[in-house]
Amino acid sequence: MFFVDTLEFEGLGNRSYLAGGPSAAVAIDPPRDIDQVLAAAARRGVRIAYVAETHVHNDYVTGGLELARVTGAEYLVPAGAHVSFARVPVADGDTVTIDEGLALRALATPGHTPHHTSYALTDDGRGVAVFTGGSLLIGTVGRPDLVEPRLTEQLARAQHASAHRLADELDDEVPVLPTHGFGSFCSSSQAEGDATTIGKERETNDALTKDVDAFVADLLAGLDDVPAYYAHMGPANAAGPAPVDLTPPGRADAEEIASRLAAGEWVVDLRSRMAFAEGHVAGSFNFEGEGKLATYLAWLIPWGKPVTLLAGTPGQLADAQRELVRVGIDRPAAAATGDPTDWVRAGERLASFPRARFADLAQVRERGERVVVLDVRRDSERAGGFVDGSVHIPIHELYGRVGEVPQGTVWVHCAGGTRAAIAASLLAAAGRDVVAVDDGFDAATEAGLTLARPGDAD
Repeated sequence: MFFVDTLEFEGLGNRSYLAGGPSAAVAIDPPRDIDQVLAAAARRGVRIAYVAETHVHNDYVTGGLELARVTGAEYLVPAGAHVSFARVPVADGDTVTIDEGLALRALATPGHTPHHTSYALTDDGRGVAVFTGGSLLIGTVGRPDLVEPRLTEQLARAQHASAHRLADELDDEVPVLPTHGFGSFCSSSQAEGDATTIGKERETNDALTKDVDAFVADLLAGLDDVPAYYAHMGPANAAGPAPVDLTPPGRADAEEIASRLAAGEWVVDLRSRMAFAEGHVAGSFNFEGEGKLATYLAWLIPWGKPVTLLAGTPGQLADAQRELVRVGIDRPAAAATGDPTDWVRAGERLASFPRARFADLAQVRERGERVVVLDVRRDSERAGGFVDGSVHIPIHELYGRVGEVPQGTVWVHCAGGTRAAIAASLLAAAGRDVVAVDDGFDAATEAGLTLARPGDAD
């Protein structure tokens, strides 16, 4: 009898897996905070005998090395991966026995990286699951442009071949269990659904329904922006990540918060965008603890800059720490929790800015008021239509381009409100008058705002 447990990490759009039998298990692509994997194994009453990586990850820091050290497990890493630590190099076709009758077979599936390896789980010789990492995902594949620009087309073609290899060697009913594809920027497109099989992918996945030239052309045309912090993840994983420290950081009082802001450090408020807009420490930035905190904070912050976290509760702070270590932001410089009025010095007031809907923006324009409309969505989103006359600076570029925003009150929007809140906080910290549009983009048309498309005459 075998089991497969899924560990889901919604903030990064990834999954890890624990699979095994009555007494032993393998952990696939484990997260940096390995206590979750250890807890899963404890609930099952199994020993972690193996830890397996499908590839050197580009979007998060792995916990594989530390998990193998703590448990004494053998650490399986693709032989083609260049790493600086001792591991068991895995080549195509290599098989390890996890428990009685339960085995794991390596399948070379290059494409997401040159060395990418999938793992087929077999029970008494019958395929029961395949862990596909960044190869075959749900309705798509892992993007091929994260390693080296000169290799992108070659790796795209390899993705097509790898998908076909998996489909050729595995039965239709075998569950496909990818690491990426649940909101991760490692996915080449947004997948729909949370479960699939080889048979379903054979019918719907472009890699299995299109010829290689058409597939590659469409894949390359659809590639989106790459988070800046990805450049640091591969080297960190190849070097061998250090253990994490999730103990609470030192407590910062109002004086220390002011001092860190004055020194140019980042002070990040994790509270909801509604609470932040109502009252916050002037100069602080709002990255909501719920959602894609790690992705957007790691994408925007100058790498290595000290960060102080402000949270409503200790639990919110602890969750944020856990999320951030997964992308290499290991220790906050300081932190504070509780009431934001305690985060400012005596005699100082909290700053604030208004929130609005697209309908409010439409009314402002109808009155003839001159305002700046700033769209912080990605290029691919804007290509589908934008508010006529709006300025476009994607959120991940805004911190370095605030000076390009025209003078006047800035009404900033994204597709739903989260990124607009980040952008509003960046602009407010720079001294701009700002209104955060907290609304779905579909509401722009409903409000009567004119939409344009790239190439339309100004």
